[in-house]
This record gives sequence, structure tokens and C-alpha cells, in this order.
Amino acid sequence: MTASTAASARVAVEELLERIDVVEPGINAICTLHPDALAQADRLDAEAADRGPRSPLHGRAVLVKDNIDTHDLATTAGSLALADAPPPSRDAALVQRLRAAGMIVLGKTNLSEWANIRDESSTSGWSAFGGLTRNPYGLNRSAGGSSSGSGAAVAAGLAPLAVGTETDGSISCPAAFNGCVGIKPTVGTVPTAGVVPISPSQDSPGPMARTVRDAAALLTVLAADGTDYAGHAVTGRLAGTRVGVPRATYWGYSPHADAAAERALGLLAAAGATIVDDTDLPAYDDEVADDELLVLLAEFRAGVADYLATRPGDVPRTLEEIVAFNREHAATELAHFGQGLFEQALAGPLAGSPEHRAARARGVAATRTGGIDRVLREHRLDALVTPSYPPANPIDLVNAEHLAGACTGPTAIAGYPLVTVPTELAAGLPVAVSFWGTAGSEGRLIEIAHAYEVARDRSSGPLAAPTFPAFV
Repeated sequence: MTASTAASARVAVEELLERIDVVEPGINAICTLHPDALAQADRLDAEAADRGPRSPLHGRAVLVKDNIDTHDLATTAGSLALADAPPPSRDAALVQRLRAAGMIVLGKTNLSEWANIRDESSTSGWSAFGGLTRNPYGLNRSAGGSSSGSGAAVAAGLAPLAVGTETDGSISCPAAFNGCVGIKPTVGTVPTAGVVPISPSQDSPGPMARTVRDAAALLTVLAADGTDYAGHAVTGRLAGTRVGVPRATYWGYSPHADAAAERALGLLAAAGATIVDDTDLPAYDDEVADDELLVLLAEFRAGVADYLATRPGDVPRTLEEIVAFNREHAATELAHFGQGLFEQALAGPLAGSPEHRAARARGVAATRTGGIDRVLREHRLDALVTPSYPPANPIDLVNAEHLAGACTGPTAIAGYPLVTVPTELAAGLPVAVSFWGTAGSEGRLIEIAHAYEVARDRSSGPLAAPTFPAFV
């Protein structure tokens, strides 16, 4: 190994820290920087020179969402209730995997507080601990949520890789809003031990990056199944691929997103895929949404208590105690929105109750057997493709957010994978497409997403980087 190669991790981290110093004040994506990032880089450079790299991502920097435990940095979930507590006693399982692969934990990213399960009138990207994260493509625009900081940091070039978590849209939305790639794996593919939970039925940590190949490489590290997901990000895999378009139910909420998705279909077809139109799923209607929320609130109430029992220090131990803390610190915690979902969880069914089990069963029937799996089987499809989200909405700390539509509900309830890839800019803001599949189909989705990305770049070039004047 040459001297220049051996120094690469330190040089890369130095460049990232310089960029963070200039850019981060305008974005506010990172809530905690690791004070020993350069020391990590030096140790890993020396190890690579002496014994060789541990993995293809040896010496690469990664940012981790602030609901994922790190033994050497605070984990707050964005809440002041955890801000002064000691760091967790051990790394989350996925962070152990990052470090074992020789990666540099550069810091923690801000998020929508408690991963956006606190109130229906929340502002994505805001937490009492981390403040407000802004979209680098437009500082008055939302960075999405709840993995707001992870998406904004990757888009702004503050780190090449980041880890987010998704329960319903929390990787896909910030990936779409910030113009980066996000992979929400099948539930269970990436371990959730040491991640502040919402729902074991739906929680799924995953990678965010600028390209499909980089995201797939990070998923290879994160996943516990030993699959080389990066090996699926290769060209020439679209011949014979059948991609379905659920146009009646998951298109039509944004002319900008629809137009970009139509062009994406054309590029996929030109690259060899067969586009199968009108492959519709049941709509994500009020009944399905109500069942999903019941499941999430019941599982959150139980799961957060189990998680808090693992934390050292003087912290709340139950959801009731978190609610009481927020009331006692209302001037900061409740400055912009309330905690209606927390209160609803306390008044609602318990995890394991007949109501919870019935709601979960209905959701699975609607989205798996009667939804995604049925459509894939009946039309002999490898994947579905839809617009992801509208362009990012303006930030509003007064009024409740409103999204015209989104694509994430069915895969979230089913626990199935979703790969979100930027397409182009609409009025200066990113829009994206998302590729859906059945359980365990990440590799196939990565092949299709990578093929689309290559076709996009040959057609019009990669998505333009943000042009905020401070980005030097």
C-alpha cells in the first residue's frame, strides 16, 4: 500500500471537516460531531497500511442518525429528555458492524424528534435537541423526515454515507426531498438492537448515499445476512425485467413528480425493461392508515419503555414519564407542536392486545397477500415503480405539514424493501422515483435502480448539486 493510499482516510476526514465548518451552519444536519474523527482515521490508515483494509469501506466516513446508539456519542432521539444522559453503554448492533468494517463514525445527524411519532402536526426535521434541519437545495424547504439530517448531510457533501431509519417514509422522504439515494430494506435485514424503536413490525434502518452503488455497499456492511448488495449494482441486468406501474393509486398527486417518473419509465424501457402499466394496488385509504397508526402507537409504547430500560443515567423510563417531561419543559419541547400521538398511545390498545393483533393482521393482508405480492404474481413483475414524493414543501413551524401524496405506506406496513433514486430537479428541487419489491428482493431492486441511474446519467447527467452560495 502506498503512502498516499495509507493517508487517504485522514485526508478525506480533514476535507469533510473543512466542508462541515463552512456548510453545516446553513443546513444544521449534524447534531454531534465526533471529537476523535481524525484519530479514528489515523488508526484505520495505520491498520490498512500494516494489515490491509477490513472491507471495501475501510476508512470511509459515515454519519449515523441520532436515534441509533453509539457508546462514545450521545443518543437523544432529538429529545431534551435524553440530552444530558450518558452515552449508551454499548453501540447499536448496526454501529458495531460499521466499526467492524473499518468505517469512521463522523458524528450523529439530527432527526424529526422521536422519529416523528410525537404529534400529527409536527414539523419534519425539527427536534428540541438538534433544532431545525434545512434542505440544501432550498433553505426554506423541508429536509423531510424523520432521517432529515442524514439526507441533507449526504446531499450537501458533509459525508459520503449516512444511516437513517424508516418506519414509514423516514428514509424515502428525505432521500427524495434532498436528492440522494435511500434504501429501506426488508424489516429484519438490518438489526435494530440499540435503535430507539417505534415498531418492530415496521422499523428498518438503512443506507443513504449519493449513488445506488454507494448505498448498496453500505447496505452490505449494515445487513446481517452476508449478502454482497454492492455486487448487484452492475450494468446489463434489465433485459427481461418486468416493472409494474400502479398508476391509478400511486401517481397523480404531483405533476412535477409524475413528469419525472414518466421520463424514468422511458429510460428504463430504452435500457431493456418491459413496462407493465395499470398494475394497481389497493389504495392506502383511511381504514388502512388507522390500522397502521394503532399498530405503531401500541408497539411504540411498549418498545420505548424496553429501550429506555437500557439507558444509563437519570432518564424517563416510560412513555408516561416522557409526556410528563415534555409538559414540564413545554417552552422548549412543545414550542412548535404538541405530543398528541404520545397521548393517543397512552390511551390506546396495548401491544399484543386483540385490537393490536387484528389491526396488524388486516394491514398484512392488505399490503402483502392482497397487495404487493398479489400484483407482482398476477403480472409476473420483478418490481413496481412510482413517483416518491412531491418536491419538498416549504418549512412551516406554525401550521401542520401537508403532503399531497407519498408512495411508502404499502411497503412500510408489509415490511418490504423500497429503493428511492433521484430523477431530476423540478423548479430547482429534487424529485425521485421509488422501486418496490417483495420481501428479500433488495438485490433485484438495486439492479433495477442502478440501471435506471446509469440510464439517467447517460441521458442528462447526475442530479445537480445544491448551489447554496456557502457551498464551496
